Amino acid sequence: MSLPAPLTRPLAAFFLAVTAFAPARAETIRVAVGTQDTTINCATGGLLIRELKLLEKYLPHEGKYKDVTYDIQWRNFTSGAPLTNEMVAGKLDLGAMADFPGSLNGYAFAKAGRRSLFISVLSGSVRGSGNGIVVPKDSPVQSLADLKGRTISVPFASTAHGLLLRAVKAQGWEPGRDITIITQAPEVAGAALVANKIDAHADFVPFADLFPWRGFARKIYDGAQADAPTFHGALADADYAEKYPEIVTGYLRAAIEADRLIAAEPEKYAELIEKVTGIEAEVAYLFHGPLGLQTRDLTWKPEYRQAVKTSFETLKLLKKADSDIDLDRFVDDRFIRTAAGQAGIDYEARLKDYAPLALTATDVVSGQPITDASRVAQLWIRGEAKVRHYASPEAAFAALASLEAQGQEPRAIYAQDHGSGIKLFANQAWFSRDGQGHLEAFLLKGDAQAYAAAHGGEVVDFAAARAGKSRVSAR
Repeated sequence: MSLPAPLTRPLAAFFLAVTAFAPARAETIRVAVGTQDTTINCATGGLLIRELKLLEKYLPHEGKYKDVTYDIQWRNFTSGAPLTNEMVAGKLDLGAMADFPGSLNGYAFAKAGRRSLFISVLSGSVRGSGNGIVVPKDSPVQSLADLKGRTISVPFASTAHGLLLRAVKAQGWEPGRDITIITQAPEVAGAALVANKIDAHADFVPFADLFPWRGFARKIYDGAQADAPTFHGALADADYAEKYPEIVTGYLRAAIEADRLIAAEPEKYAELIEKVTGIEAEVAYLFHGPLGLQTRDLTWKPEYRQAVKTSFETLKLLKKADSDIDLDRFVDDRFIRTAAGQAGIDYEARLKDYAPLALTATDVVSGQPITDASRVAQLWIRGEAKVRHYASPEAAFAALASLEAQGQEPRAIYAQDHGSGIKLFANQAWFSRDGQGHLEAFLLKGDAQAYAAAHGGEVVDFAAARAGKSRVSAR
């Protein structure tokens, strides 16, 4: 039975009045971020933000976000491909990965009729260091040229895959004819290297340096030799970014803060990375410490844009993509420029700055400021919170002998490659020594030999260099 119209009008008015004064239900906004914790150059876009709760600090809470509740979700992946699958499926809003899988992310979104955006760089090298190729520890192979006719593994569709293809092409080789390339994930390749089941393995950050650090491999090729830029960065679902630009900017503010913290205390946060991932702090410091293997960089330098373009071209060559993506729409610097401005950073100045994280330190022996970074050597002594800095390898080795005589032992010894300037584990390096005992460090034996021949020196391995003896290892 229905009520007469004169009775329904007052009831309707009553319910409208009650509704007007009832509190509005607060909106809940999801912020779902995909990370790659073990890919430690994504740390400032994932691991550190999560562990230090920086996202909570920088998410907006004003204007349309005044009464918002945030549902922050974190998902960790070992590579970019599964992270991309989750983004395309709508389960993630933001993610961090390298240039090559990031480009695949763009193609995957386009195939689904949607778009993703590459919103920031996190860490990179305009020369290509970070990716690399390793061989079993006792392999006779000393350079990439020695791998002709052999088998090399790599995680397919990774940035290391792109590096390997470019390196093989530079040798004038054809995959399948001059070299066999197979797919292997890092955890599988590690066991294969230990068992001498593969001739070589190409991999991304940090595995080309982690495996030698753990003692079962040697690095015989660094991406810097390819002189092709590479980087890790952050991506966003374009629909999400357009709907919630302030949230994307807040995420990048958190990344900027994470970058500032690790720059100020690299040893402390290298220890945190080890605690979370199991990747040794000594390896994390190799990348994130001063003069590190890669440069943490938030700006879209032309070289990084070129890295994305090269990735597009490589993907088409591999028949992983059959269409073009508008690079200028895919690489979107609006959000990082806004975040930088809010953080008081001059984006244009950073865009022009190519220097690695500077070393501001005094030489432990002389007490004088270190002004020439090219011959810097560093000791991380077990039990000490900070790395010690020395103006030269010979000074560091002399100090090491004294420290060991006192019962102390090193966690890690670092040197700078004379040719490329990249940071090395000194115990993995070759050295050219002149008649005065001055040492220059090199990743490759061939480079050390060429320098020694040109400058009248001799080539020594780490053991001979630190002992001051004339000896060339047969390694």
